[in-house]
Amino acid sequence: MNKMENYIELPNSDVHNCFACSAKNPSGLQMKFFTDEKTVISWITVPDHLCGYNTVVHGGVVSTILDEVMGWAALYLLEKITLTKSMTVEFIKSVYVGEPLKAEGKVIDLSGKREVLLEGTLVNEQGEICARSQGSFTLLSPKLAIRLGVMSAEGIKEFFEPLLELRRVKN
Repeated sequence: MNKMENYIELPNSDVHNCFACSAKNPSGLQMKFFTDEKTVISWITVPDHLCGYNTVVHGGVVSTILDEVMGWAALYLLEKITLTKSMTVEFIKSVYVGEPLKAEGKVIDLSGKREVLLEGTLVNEQGEICARSQGSFTLLSPKLAIRLGVMSAEGIKEFFEPLLELRRVKN
């Protein structure tokens, strides 16, 4: 079965230079995101320059992948901009550079209008969970994100609004 079956790619603009998800950041992960309307997924292979010891991916990079896929889950599924409030990571199995991985983010508990609990998992090609995380994220409206300097008005228009439009078309 094609791993892309039942998933649609989420739009991402080039108005930002995010280490995790910007296509224009040559040193970054350049993650792409997909959804089945229940979770958000990213298939990723970590490049050599992000290793820790030998060919093992640095734990900070593993944490970044999980943080990013959880954040995108809230962006798309809850239609909110997020800031990570707290996050725990359980490192279960080593992750290696050059190894195909699947990161998955999902909503666990919506604790009101301002906070959400999200879960992320990182799975290797053999289907083994390599890392798991839970994070508490602050939810921001576009107006508040602009006022706090988290995103610019251009970022809202070019990055966030296409996600909202896709969500409305799908539902």
